[in-house]
Amino acid sequence: MAIQWVALAIFVGVFVVGTLRKINIGVLMFAAASLVGIGLAGMPLDEVVGGFPVGILVLLVGVTYFFGIAHVNGTIDRIVESSLAKVGDRTAVLPTVFFVLSAGLASMGAPLGALVLFPVGMVVADKRGIDPMLMALAMGTGLSAGAFAPTSLFGIVAYGTAQEAGIALSPLVLFAVALGINIVLFACAYVLFGRRRVLRADTEQRARARSLATVGGGLVDGGSADEPPSPGGSDHSGERAASPSFTPVQIMTVLCMIGLVGTVVVLSLVGADPEIGVLGFAFGAVLTLLDPDAGRKAVGRIDWQTVLLVGGIITFVGVLDHIGAIDMLGELATDIGSPLLAALFLCFVAALVSAFASTTGMLAALVPLTLPLVASGSVPGWALICALAVCASIVDVSPFSTVGATCVASTVDEAQRPRMTRLLTRWGLSLVVLGPLVLVGVLVLPGIAL
Repeated sequence: MAIQWVALAIFVGVFVVGTLRKINIGVLMFAAASLVGIGLAGMPLDEVVGGFPVGILVLLVGVTYFFGIAHVNGTIDRIVESSLAKVGDRTAVLPTVFFVLSAGLASMGAPLGALVLFPVGMVVADKRGIDPMLMALAMGTGLSAGAFAPTSLFGIVAYGTAQEAGIALSPLVLFAVALGINIVLFACAYVLFGRRRVLRADTEQRARARSLATVGGGLVDGGSADEPPSPGGSDHSGERAASPSFTPVQIMTVLCMIGLVGTVVVLSLVGADPEIGVLGFAFGAVLTLLDPDAGRKAVGRIDWQTVLLVGGIITFVGVLDHIGAIDMLGELATDIGSPLLAALFLCFVAALVSAFASTTGMLAALVPLTLPLVASGSVPGWALICALAVCASIVDVSPFSTVGATCVASTVDEAQRPRMTRLLTRWGLSLVVLGPLVLVGVLVLPGIAL
């Protein structure tokens, strides 16, 4: 028992030190796993290294390489530009558009890749009179939803860990749960922070566009004889610039993206296990043959930081499992006396810690802790992992996390930033409590009752 507690103390200590020192926690975890495994548990080095999750590594590298090519050859930017150009003066639609765009970008391997859209969204919100809090939550919830796509990091870590543990969890089910809860959160944000204001801004924008068109003698996009028309059709809509057409390589990239997603969906629906990382490599190879330069540059966009982070943590978790620490924690959770309370406790810990630390690290560290509770048969495994994973993600809009901090920093009006910090703190911390209650109640409780 003493060895298990010492190993757990080292695990937590490494996590805290890495977070405070802003070091890749996975590097420290791998070294600490070797030290604990060899020094305390007497494990051979081959067995310690054997805990490194090669399957998850293939998933991460394959997917981020494929979408790295799509970024390098400009396909992602072209999709975003085309989407915004189609919105025009419909201000009320903009938060939804940015929700969808953020979800789409986050689904392309690395969830934080969607952060490139945040400064654009906040500028658009400032121009169109949209509450920055609404735009921040639209993009934040969209990122959280897309991050659990079968092709993205959170989804890969959650269902990949579940598969390695022998728990049946469909990647499409996980994505559906994340998408559903984040759509609900976005709807709540729209009601709380924007419905009346956005509709009013929409009406004013349309009236302004009609007025400018009349004054300008009917010139296209409301231009005047003395001044060329603005890119967006008025001085408040610069985001509606005409988008260049897709190049042949970009068209092929879009077709490969559709092919990747479609293959994953079809294989999942027929009950097969889609090897998403291998598919990413396959479609990436096609694009590399078409554009070798983009293929070379995409290697630098592979998310090696996350590979190290997840790999190191899961390797240490493998050592903890070998010495019985995971079973011990599972027994402690079971000793709470109620499977429901144990599930609530795990989800609460995931949400609270993730509000201040790495969500990816939390998923890699806490998903294995659910295994003893699942093995007891007292809770449905797929439901508990879905609940825990989504709880760890929806709090990321906290200003103490990367997503929330980016929202605050991207707010155009500096006078609004203290308000944004205050409201995002309230939103994030309220989800630390409400997230576990709702998700455990909706997903886990019915399985226990049955």
